[in-house]
Amino acid sequence: MASFMRRILAICFLLNLSACATLKPIGDAVGGLFSDSDNSEPPAELTEYKAELKFEILWDESDGDGLDEQAVNLVPAIVDDKIIIADRDGLILARRLSDGETLWEVETELPISVGPVIADDLLFVATSKAQVLALNVENGEAVWKQAVSSEVLALPIIVDDLLLLRATDGREIALNKADGKPVWHVKNTTPALSIRGDGAAVVDDDTLIIGSANGKLTALNVKDGGHLWETSIAIPRGRSEIERLTDINGTPLLKNNTVFISTYKSGIAAVTTIDGGILWRNEDISSDHGLAADDGVYLYATDSVSDIWQLDQDNGRSYWKQADLHQRGLSMPAIYGDYVVVGDYEGYLHWLSKDDGRLLGRIEITNEPIVAAPIVVDDVVYVYASDGTLAAVRALLF
Repeated sequence: MASFMRRILAICFLLNLSACATLKPIGDAVGGLFSDSDNSEPPAELTEYKAELKFEILWDESDGDGLDEQAVNLVPAIVDDKIIIADRDGLILARRLSDGETLWEVETELPISVGPVIADDLLFVATSKAQVLALNVENGEAVWKQAVSSEVLALPIIVDDLLLLRATDGREIALNKADGKPVWHVKNTTPALSIRGDGAAVVDDDTLIIGSANGKLTALNVKDGGHLWETSIAIPRGRSEIERLTDINGTPLLKNNTVFISTYKSGIAAVTTIDGGILWRNEDISSDHGLAADDGVYLYATDSVSDIWQLDQDNGRSYWKQADLHQRGLSMPAIYGDYVVVGDYEGYLHWLSKDDGRLLGRIEITNEPIVAAPIVVDDVVYVYASDGTLAAVRALLF
């Protein structure tokens, strides 16, 4: 009976099913989706290796309740000399980037589901009660609040005077950035079963490019939501609804007029932004995270079992795979100079070599999961863990 309940909770965590909407997501339930969790593959143990980096924690603070064990998308936002975070229970707080000192904080008392994102003098968050809030980035004062059609989990993006949102009911929504008034919306078709995803859209000039739960990549006109093109990235296969899941859950990565996209079960693909033509596919790597890219010719992916890959941007060919952190619930990678940085489910940050993927160093930030991808500014990594720990870390050679 206990095994059966674990499986039901896992399905509710991953899938947008109305019958499960009142159940609380459980962090360790994911591994038990398709088999008894007692028999699932365990996370790799941390092993000894020759450390080539040492670390300096510039500052670390604990703010609010973090994600509060919920499947939400709360990530730091950095602007000028400030780093701003939100927690699940409605706290929004700004700290000075250099030393972590509190600059301002506000209690919205709302269940924040995504954000913050920043544009000019405004910051934006959205809630599980289908509300979008705009605040003054200098002091946290409320500017406007607007109701939308459903909960927002994907990070909003800003283009000129528009705030673009993806609601969990499949709607793409454009609000006026200054006052929150609706400008346009488009309703997308969604399958009966899908992963509860937080993948955002990307914008190339006036083209909004969206990965959907039906496995398609769609391009809309930013100004009015008009349809431009559509490409099938992931093809449903199998008889059951679970077998046919094809979600594009990661945020597309835009580089040099090419969109790189990862899918839940159908690999990674590169698509031209002009007409959606597929340039290449690598079906060996499935990932519900987004991708990272360096300034050169490489992509980096954390796959569905927390192995990390380096790929060629031109053809999708893999150069190395790092499996020493297998099943450790890794975050999306971040690029830090010559290194790749990921967080794991026990609160460690791991540094890997871009050359061959070997482990170079690790540091424990907290004892709770690091879900959000680390953010790199200059030579400092900023990390926000699920328990509300916010830290600034610098890596140094021995």
